[in-house]
This record gives sequence, C-alpha cells and structure tokens, in this order.
Amino acid sequence: MKWASLGFLALSMASPALASVHQVSDRGFVIRNVAEVPVSPDEAWDLLVRPSQWWDSAHTFSADAANLTLDERAGGCWCEVLRNPDSPNAAPRGSVEHMRVIYIERGRALRLSGGLGPLQADAVVATLTIQFKPGEAGTQVLMEYVVGGYMRREPGVVAPAVDAVLAAQLSRFADKLGGRVIPIPAKEAVGASEPDAEAETLDMPEEELPSGDAAPKIMPIDPDEKAFVPEPIQGR
Repeated sequence: MKWASLGFLALSMASPALASVHQVSDRGFVIRNVAEVPVSPDEAWDLLVRPSQWWDSAHTFSADAANLTLDERAGGCWCEVLRNPDSPNAAPRGSVEHMRVIYIERGRALRLSGGLGPLQADAVVATLTIQFKPGEAGTQVLMEYVVGGYMRREPGVVAPAVDAVLAAQLSRFADKLGGRVIPIPAKEAVGASEPDAEAETLDMPEEELPSGDAAPKIMPIDPDEKAFVPEPIQGR
C-alpha cells in the first residue's frame, strides 16, 4: 500500500489539503472533511458501500481498488483481497481487513473501526464515521476520522498526511456523484497540546414524527462541533 513510510507523508505535500485537521495533541488527532452531492442519501449510500467504485487504487495494498469490498452489517469487514499477480484466477495469496463496521444505518451513517495504511501497524484505535444529511440540493456528507493511541511518528506529522489522503478519497466519492468537497477553515486549536476538554455528544434536533413511529431524527452536520455520535434508535 502506498500509504506507507515517507511516500505516504509526501502525499500531504503533493495533495490539495483542505485544512481539515480538527484537533491534534500528543494523544492523537481528529480529521473532518465535508462534501455536497446532488443526489438523495439513498443514492449516495449505494455508492458509499461499494468502495471499489470510488476508492483510489493507489491507496490499496494490491494497487487495485476492484479488490475492495464492504460487508453491510455490524461486524462486517471493509476488506481487500490480495490476488496472485502471476495467476489472477488462482487462489488469492492473502487478504487485508482495513476496517470493521461498528454502526450502520442505511442512508444515514456508517461507522468503522480500524487504522488505515501505516496506522494499522501501530497501537492505535481509529474510528471513521461517514454521515449523510439530506438537504434541498441533495445530500451533505461528513467524513470524520478520530485516531488515538501510540504512533511511532508524531501525531502532528501524521495528521496532515492522513487528512490529505482522506480528503482525496471523499473528493473522488463526491466527483462520482457530481458533487464537491467543501473546504473547512483551519482551526486555531490545531497543533495545541490538548484538545478541547469537553467532548460532548451532539444534541439531535426535535422533529415531528409520524404517529406511533419512533424513527430516528436526523442530526445536522456542523464541522465545528466537537463530536459526532448517532443517537441510538429507541422503541424498535
């Protein structure tokens, strides 16, 4: 995988970074990128769960995104098959688990746990959340990656490189749907020794529900909020 080593870090200088490193400390970092796509959440979801259609082959172990799959269930794997280059029809020579699904709700939110690229080899806990919010012009997409734990490189060095790669993936996803990534202004707190002390769960807006229905409410996307935690669905 071309995330690795200095080649990965060089991507942070070569790619158009969107200044979306939300927090950095010696404990880890938070990255947020936002996009808008002119389709419904369900249409955007159909592409999201097919990473082979939008993930960049340059950021796979096999150099071919066609080998990526996502099992759409809690505990499901975002995996990659390592095919035999000398005999493509032979049994694969291996496979990779990039991330594992820990929350999935069609058209609304996908959360996965796993260290991407070189982070896989370090003692980190990493969580990727992708949230959809419907709007008049289509769907807003928030991609948030929270990483903490032991890293052999300083978080302040790793975070911009990871941001550059994830921003590029979200851009590819949005491009496939005729949308675009929205630049997020750099936070003054980036590079501080400690992140904001009060990590809070976002409040869900009150919405009118059909009689007798306990359907979940949609949470607005705000890149300046401190955390995204989907509200558990009650009464089902």
